[in-house]
Amino acid sequence: MEAVVRREITGFSNPTVKYLRSLRDKKIRRREGKFLVEGLRLLTDALVSGKIPEILVMASGRDTHPLLVELEGAVTSAGGEVIETSADILSKITGKDNPQAVAGMFAEFDTSLGALDRTAGPIWMVAQALRDPGNLGTMLRTCDAVGAGGLILVDDCADPFSVEAVRASMGAVFTKQIAQARWDEFIIWLRQGDGQLVAASLRDAVPYRGAPYAAPCFILVGNESQGLPQDYEDTCDLRVTMPMRGRADSLNAAVAGAVLAYEVLASLD
Repeated sequence: MEAVVRREITGFSNPTVKYLRSLRDKKIRRREGKFLVEGLRLLTDALVSGKIPEILVMASGRDTHPLLVELEGAVTSAGGEVIETSADILSKITGKDNPQAVAGMFAEFDTSLGALDRTAGPIWMVAQALRDPGNLGTMLRTCDAVGAGGLILVDDCADPFSVEAVRASMGAVFTKQIAQARWDEFIIWLRQGDGQLVAASLRDAVPYRGAPYAAPCFILVGNESQGLPQDYEDTCDLRVTMPMRGRADSLNAAVAGAVLAYEVLASLD
């Protein structure tokens, strides 16, 4: 393993600090194709999945940890940069008052539909106009939990590479495939191969328990407040309904997706 060379940064006005901090902005992330990840657990999950940060930033005075030593070595061997700085500067970069002792900058992944491996799992999650990054991260966690191939984001969704979405995914952003597309693009791609499109609906729907699911099953979840447009629902191969016993007329989007995913998993096993 190569010797680790750390660059020390002591000033808030350092260009690298300004650049890393700027990646908290969605427009800049998209322009640069880079995103930030905070915390040793998430960085370790990334490393296990074969993803290595291009820049690793560590707070001085941190506790020694063998996983961090391994991470430093991997970054150095891959030609990346290891930076040591103060906790205050790391806080400036991450935007958190009490940041964890380490953060990393990664190149964004290819999120085109063409990059997906449709055979990667019997279940896929599809989110349309999902706006909450916490819900997006939760859906990625569900994908990981049920062995899904990944998450397809349709139309204007939250950014899967935002700090909030990455954190909520608990590392699944590195283990599951992600794609972003417009609805028309997604439907053309879907119909070019096998795939059953399923959505929760109140129109001409059958009970979600015991419904005729088929692999690969693409579970479609709509916007948190508006749900799915009717023409999108009409395109689905199967519409299912879940009983609501209380006053609420719907579940949280990510929760509904998880309930359906586990029912589909049980049906396909």
